[in-house]
Amino acid sequence: MFDSLSRRPRVRLLGCFVALLLAMTTNSVLAQNADRPATPTTGFNTDKAEVHESEVLGSAPLVGRVIIPDAKSAVLVQENGRWFRDYRRGTQIWIAAAAVPGMIGLLLLFRLIRGRVMIEGGRGAQVILRFPAFERFMHWLTAFSWCILAISGLNNVAGRIVLLPLLGNENFSTLSAWLKYSHNFVAFPFMMGVVLMILVWLRHNIPHPRDIEWFAKGGGLIGHEHPPSGKFNGGQKAVFWIVVLFGTCLSLSGLAMLFPFSVTDIAGMQLIQVIHGGLALLMMAVMLSHIYIGSVGMEGAIDAMKTGEVDLNWARAHHDLWVEEEMKKGTIQPHAAE
Repeated sequence: MFDSLSRRPRVRLLGCFVALLLAMTTNSVLAQNADRPATPTTGFNTDKAEVHESEVLGSAPLVGRVIIPDAKSAVLVQENGRWFRDYRRGTQIWIAAAAVPGMIGLLLLFRLIRGRVMIEGGRGAQVILRFPAFERFMHWLTAFSWCILAISGLNNVAGRIVLLPLLGNENFSTLSAWLKYSHNFVAFPFMMGVVLMILVWLRHNIPHPRDIEWFAKGGGLIGHEHPPSGKFNGGQKAVFWIVVLFGTCLSLSGLAMLFPFSVTDIAGMQLIQVIHGGLALLMMAVMLSHIYIGSVGMEGAIDAMKTGEVDLNWARAHHDLWVEEEMKKGTIQPHAAE
């Protein structure tokens, strides 16, 4: 049977074609590697039985040859990639653990020791307008967008450790995809909020010598003495400048990552990611303390961003100089305390 098949012209012709193709391919591969120097990466002309990673991955990147316009695709292996991998899998996770759970633990300890900061003398019968509607909109725009950015960023850092075992591969992949898209698009409202804060609140947040006294006395958070303060005290000014400076750096680095390789090479992209993630985690720690003090940590503070009006006794305790300015303007109106 096989003899009869081999006599057929088409079968013999196909066999000759396959043999010729294999011979040409083998000769081509051998010819291309004959002129190459003996290196651990070629697999030819070497007597070494084993190749260690340090021999393949030297300090210089392993670069090949490409014919497409993007020359970056020729970089097969680069040394900083291993350092960046180790940082993402180790150091950055420890920073995240110190910044978020660590700060939450400190705030809980502070609450146990200090308790809630109450209004000296209790609530009165008058309120004062602290933030008009536009300033509250500006604040909440930045705050809500920042929360989404923080959650999606934390998922990128530690989601595979914390959420993946709980949700499973499919659910975690779906969640991560949505968080990634939200991170990319919500970044723009955050940028707009930072710009608006600079335009509206910069003049109230210029550092003043009395801010040093505010920090020295603990701002009324430690003890019961409230240092003199204008519309924004020393702590609020510190939060403002952290939001502005860190927010600007995060915005610029985020744009560089959103449009990769537009301003730098692969090594620069890795450095940008390290800076972006590090600043974001530090800012998360600061924002957690700001959220605590502005909500459940201090009586009457949340009213400033909820209705815009704060209790006059609260304002006199924490922003006495600002209250004096408003009284001179005649802006304080009697109001029944709720």
